[in-house]
Amino acid sequence: MSTTAPEPALDPLAEQVRAFYEDNHASLVRSRKRRAYYYGYLAKIIRARVPPGQRVLDLGCGAGDLLAALEPSKGVGIDLSRTAIREARQRHQGEPLHFLEGDASDPAVLAQAGGPFDVILLVNVVTHLTDVQALFDRLHPLCHPGTRLLVYSYSRLWQPALKLAESLGLKHRQPPESWLPPEEVRHMLHLADFELVRSDAHVLCPVGVPGADLLNRYVGRLPLVEALSLMYGIVARPAPSRFVGHHKSRPTVSVVVPCRNEEGHIPELVRRLPDLGPNSEYLFVEGHSKDNTEQAIRRAIAENPDKPLRFLKQPGKGKGDAVRHAFAHARGEVLAILDSDMGVAPEDLPKFVDALARGKGEFVNGSRLVYPMEGQAMRFLNLIANKFFAALFSWVLGQQVRDTLCGTKVLYRETYERIAAGRAFFGDFDPFGDFDLLFGACRLNLRIVDVAVRYHARTYGDTNISRFSHGMLLFRMSGFAARRLKFL
Repeated sequence: MSTTAPEPALDPLAEQVRAFYEDNHASLVRSRKRRAYYYGYLAKIIRARVPPGQRVLDLGCGAGDLLAALEPSKGVGIDLSRTAIREARQRHQGEPLHFLEGDASDPAVLAQAGGPFDVILLVNVVTHLTDVQALFDRLHPLCHPGTRLLVYSYSRLWQPALKLAESLGLKHRQPPESWLPPEEVRHMLHLADFELVRSDAHVLCPVGVPGADLLNRYVGRLPLVEALSLMYGIVARPAPSRFVGHHKSRPTVSVVVPCRNEEGHIPELVRRLPDLGPNSEYLFVEGHSKDNTEQAIRRAIAENPDKPLRFLKQPGKGKGDAVRHAFAHARGEVLAILDSDMGVAPEDLPKFVDALARGKGEFVNGSRLVYPMEGQAMRFLNLIANKFFAALFSWVLGQQVRDTLCGTKVLYRETYERIAAGRAFFGDFDPFGDFDLLFGACRLNLRIVDVAVRYHARTYGDTNISRFSHGMLLFRMSGFAARRLKFL
């Protein structure tokens, strides 16, 4: 497709930017080849944030190489430079990519892009924009509730070094730039009705010298050291208020209740289950118990015909297998997990569903570490371990998750299906089922929110969690997740 945008008069700054890229196109191409390590590493980072098959809009796309590398189902690139757009169309013929020449800040040019898009990229663009907030405002017609806006730009900390490189002829002297710090970009996003999902920093060493990968992948990802990076990245989503009524205020809910050796909890649990609205359901998944859990579930179902209870027999082993099996049989628009030990009160479930339905988050996670706990609900070593892993996983995920080990989690079915479709990115590594969902949510840049709950002591049987063996497993999983999500 060779659609060319109309040519409205550019403002003086945009004209300088256009002239710079037009006049220096050939030398910029040569420079990009010399700096192949930096551009390749940046593309690797963004590919980790943007799964293949998305609908992607790239503002300031240049010759379209980054857009093509993301393997979109639909890709649209916009750039001021006629020469760059011509080259993009020549290099990427036959691919599902379209390129438009024009000012990405111009509503008429944006209108030609179509949409909505799953991902909108602004990579090394905001420094050249006349009005960054105005552009953010103009992007909403191209968004749906799940759209993610990815902004990558240079850190002001590196401004002296980059200016020195320009003076020495090691880098092209740029047209006038606005070196916006990340806090200013976040503020502009807020004013334009975008919410922050996550932020990070990358590229400690932009030159492909020996040891660069070690510095960038590991050393540069450490707390404090990360602040010295060349690039900062921000992932944002449209504010839910922009899409009032997109989801029903009271969606149907399927609650999965994994049960293994929980015979004594079943009658009280069923008695306390809240009404979650018409066509909602509770799926009890029995996991090869050694006691009479299965009989207790079947008896409770028979004695409570007025409640929407279903029985499932888990085919494999582990809570993760139970959850995935039940999700495959669930009928609701919302999927929830509730542990059968009632550590989290079943009466708390409506709070989780409400937070999801109101758009407060796209993945709602329980947090038991806020309020005082009941009796011996959690032993001291378990509490310390929970707090440690919460801090560790929050660092890995790039979002605050106060309690990664809380079993209560709620998300939309369509969200789960997206997570499940990308499960091969991580593989089959999680016997609990919680981390498979958390890591998948992070991979999709979903907004994770905590709901504080009181944690209650178990009244029957023993926990199915082994402090030491499962603790070591969590260490291994955190290392695995860090390699896939953090140490890029």
